[in-house]
Amino acid sequence: MLKALVSAVFVMSLATVVMAQDPVKVDSNHYKIEFENAQVRVLRVKVGPNEKSIMHAHPNAVAIFMTDANGKFTFPDGKTEDLVRKSGDVLWTPATIHQPENAGAQPFEVILVELKSGQIKKRTMAHHASRMSQARKH
Repeated sequence: MLKALVSAVFVMSLATVVMAQDPVKVDSNHYKIEFENAQVRVLRVKVGPNEKSIMHAHPNAVAIFMTDANGKFTFPDGKTEDLVRKSGDVLWTPATIHQPENAGAQPFEVILVELKSGQIKKRTMAHHASRMSQARKH
C-alpha cells in the first residue's frame, strides 16, 4: 500500500515538472527567442489555425499582440480560458503554466517579453546593500 502511494506521489510530481517546461525547449515550432539578456527574454510566438502548443510555463511577462488572436488556454487543473485579442493589444501576464491553442481560422503572432525578476531582485538587493555599506563609510 505504501509503495503504491509513494509511486503515485512520484508520478504526480513528475507530471508537474513536465508540465512546467520551457516553451522554447518543448515547442520550438511555435516559440522562438528573439532576444535575451540578464533581465528579459523576448519570444516570438506564432500559432497556426487550430494548432495547439504543449503544456509549459512562463514567468511574469508582457504580451504584445502582432495580429488578432482567437485562442484558448488550458491549465494543469483542466480549466480553460478563452482568449480574444486585437492586433496592437498589450497586456500584463502573470507567471503561469498553460497549454495555448489557436481556436481561430487565422494564424496569430505574439511578442512575449518574459521578465527575469529573480535575477533583477538579487542584483537590486546587492546594489542597495553595496550602497548602504558605502554610505556608512562616509
